[in-house]
Amino acid sequence: MQYLKSQVLWGAVTLSSVLILTACQPKNDTASKTKTEQTAPAAVAADLPVIQAKVLALKLPQQQICDEDGCTAYDIQTVKTNVAWIDEYFMQRLQKADPIAFSKTAASNETPNVEETDPMQQSQSSSYVRYIGQHANLATFSLQSYSYPAGAAHGIHHQEFVTFDLKQKKRLALQDIMLPNSEAKMTEELFNHNYNWLNEHDISREKFKLSDNFYYGANGLVFVYPLYELASYAEGMPELVLPYYATAQLIKPEYLPSLPQYPSQ
Repeated sequence: MQYLKSQVLWGAVTLSSVLILTACQPKNDTASKTKTEQTAPAAVAADLPVIQAKVLALKLPQQQICDEDGCTAYDIQTVKTNVAWIDEYFMQRLQKADPIAFSKTAASNETPNVEETDPMQQSQSSSYVRYIGQHANLATFSLQSYSYPAGAAHGIHHQEFVTFDLKQKKRLALQDIMLPNSEAKMTEELFNHNYNWLNEHDISREKFKLSDNFYYGANGLVFVYPLYELASYAEGMPELVLPYYATAQLIKPEYLPSLPQYPSQ
């Protein structure tokens, strides 16, 4: 009987020790890793904004400004986003492009109403910012401008694409996304993939150059050229596409879009 009591008492002590030791052990490494892995993406996503943008028409000191050369009507529209430094970038660009439109001094001069001015004798200057889209850390906008000097046969329009690296908080120039010493090869590839169109427009390989105006298209990097540079005014601003599959050795990996792996033919 005494032996049985001793065995029961020893068993109770042993079970208590096991429970205490188990409670003091660190949590399972796998469980800890799983929890970390689950929370890490959320932390990264929190640092990367999802762009929300709407067009905002700017209220200028005066929509029309006149001087000794005549009157110019201004129409300037920017974007209001959830990223302050992007909004500031475009405001600075617009103010630099048309400083007189933002000048209170120029607007203080007595000017006729727009409705009272003959449209044929009135110059026009328009600037528009538009949000295009976002892919991961890359956000693309379009900056459009139109200038019509009074009496001219037609106006001049231009469209500039602006791509931001949201992680680096800066605008990306073409040199920023290219691998070192790849400009000559990229020029060659772009010419080769657009040979027929360039040949039809008498653009020789020796005179052909890359445009620094570009955007990420559905099937490749799109290079946009100004009016008259490669074609006539009637053809607008030419766009030449360099397929993504041809850029693997030309663009930095972090700036290459993720693409499907198609089976070889």
